[in-house]
Amino acid sequence: MIIVTGAAGFIGSYIVSVLNKKGRKDLILVDDLSDHLPVEKTSDPKRGNLQDKKFEQYYDKKEFISLVRNSGINNKIEAVIHMGACSSTTLQDAKYFEENNFEYTKTLAQWCLKRNIRFIYASSAATYGDGDQGYSDSDDNTRKLKPLNLYGMSKHKFDLWSLDNNLQDKMVGLKFFNVFGPNEYHKGDMRSVISKSYKRIVDEGKISLFKSYNKNYKDGEQKRDFVYVKDAADVVMFFCDNPEINGIFNLGTGEARTWNDLAKAIFLSVGKKPNIEYIDMPAGLHERYQYFTQAEMGKLRKAGYKKSFTKLEDAINDYVKYLKENKYF
Repeated sequence: MIIVTGAAGFIGSYIVSVLNKKGRKDLILVDDLSDHLPVEKTSDPKRGNLQDKKFEQYYDKKEFISLVRNSGINNKIEAVIHMGACSSTTLQDAKYFEENNFEYTKTLAQWCLKRNIRFIYASSAATYGDGDQGYSDSDDNTRKLKPLNLYGMSKHKFDLWSLDNNLQDKMVGLKFFNVFGPNEYHKGDMRSVISKSYKRIVDEGKISLFKSYNKNYKDGEQKRDFVYVKDAADVVMFFCDNPEINGIFNLGTGEARTWNDLAKAIFLSVGKKPNIEYIDMPAGLHERYQYFTQAEMGKLRKAGYKKSFTKLEDAINDYVKYLKENKYF
């Protein structure tokens, strides 16, 4: 059996759908739906992410970790794909990040290591901070990184724990860059700009992007490594299928694109003329904003991953097809 945590979330639920397409229904899903509508209320987007998914068992994340700590999971487990974590870049609750992102992940990793279970976990490009150390996923560089927010720090802390305990050759950490695509509708303000802006572009023909406060970047010319969720899930499957390959890897495209590029691609996909307004960035973000991210992908390629990543314009065009039919807007 395979365990997927964060299974009702964005990347986790997409991974479940891919596993189902590969014929895997022997799944244990884990998530936190306590703040969402009752299961019969399928208008809730997070619960909607589990609709039509095939699996054998669902556990609340607190119940699950309690079972793990008390040896209450007796199934024969092949792999744990740990996508469950708080991904808010603005939340200022250090204790919550410590418990939910670091301690939870550490407990699960130790459980897997004792039982020789494949462990694949989500790290983040937020660990790179302002990028002054570059975007190499080498172990030496990972030790030098200085995240800009508590979310990034919580992910970085576990990466360091893995390295400090010489466990990087026994598990897989994936530094997800700016992932976007279907199943992110429940994330509120943490959704991608594509998801947040689609309806406004359709209704008003306008999009808002943050102004730049860095003299090296004009408004809208800040750059990100945007990666489609379909590609992200495919990389996860690569590591599921190749259990002998371990380490901490970047998961981006290796190509930084501007927010203006992204906005223009959305307008093109909906058949509208670009109309971009630049708005003030919230004051609290000024010192924590990443102006440039671009994954170095050599390590993943050297590990044997050969597939190309979807071009931004093609990915957005494909995603817009989903958004046109999405009932949650």
